[in-house]
Amino acid sequence: MNATEILDVLSSHGAVMRGHFELSSGRHSDLFVQKFRVLERPRLAQRFGESLAGLFPQDFDVVAAPAVGAVVLGFATALASDARSVFAERVDGEMTFRRGFEIAPHEKVLVVEDVITTGGSAREVVDLVTRMGAEVIGVAALLDRGDPARSGPHGGLGAPLRALVTLEVKSWEPSECPLCAAGQPLEDPGSRRIAR
Repeated sequence: MNATEILDVLSSHGAVMRGHFELSSGRHSDLFVQKFRVLERPRLAQRFGESLAGLFPQDFDVVAAPAVGAVVLGFATALASDARSVFAERVDGEMTFRRGFEIAPHEKVLVVEDVITTGGSAREVVDLVTRMGAEVIGVAALLDRGDPARSGPHGGLGAPLRALVTLEVKSWEPSECPLCAAGQPLEDPGSRRIAR
C-alpha cells in the first residue's frame, strides 16, 4: 500500500480525528490517528504488516513492538516476514520484555511502532534490544508525525526510521499549546495512561 492509499483507508474508517488531543508523549496536537479503527480489521492489519515488512527487505529474525499500540502491527509484520513477534511492556516506568520473551545476541531485530511523534517508546525498545546484544536493523512505523523535536542521528531513535506515511503535524508542549490557550477541551484517546 502506498501513502495515499493508507491515508484513504485511515480516513474512511474514521481513524483520523481532529480536535485537541493529549498524545502519549504528553504533547498536545490538533490531530490524532486512532489506528485501532483499522487494526480491528484483520485483513487491513495484515496488509499494513506486509507493507511495513517491505520497508526493510533485509532478513530479520524478530519483530519487537512496544505495548499496547503496536502489538497488532508487530504481529502482522512478523507474520509477513516469517519472524518471531515479541512486545515490550512498561514495568515501573521502564520498557522490559516479560512473558518469557527473549532475544539472543546474534539475532537481527526490526522494531515496529504504530505512530511516532517524539519516538520515545520506539527508542526505549531499540535501547532494550541493544542492551541484550542483538542488532536493531531499523524502526518501521505506520505513521511518522514528523515532529521537529526529534533530533540527532536517525531522528534520535538509535536506528534508521522508515514509515509508510509521514505527516507534518504540529504538536506542542502543554504550556505552549494554542488550543489550551483558547480553552478547547482536551481529549486523551491514547493507551499509555490507561488505569491499571
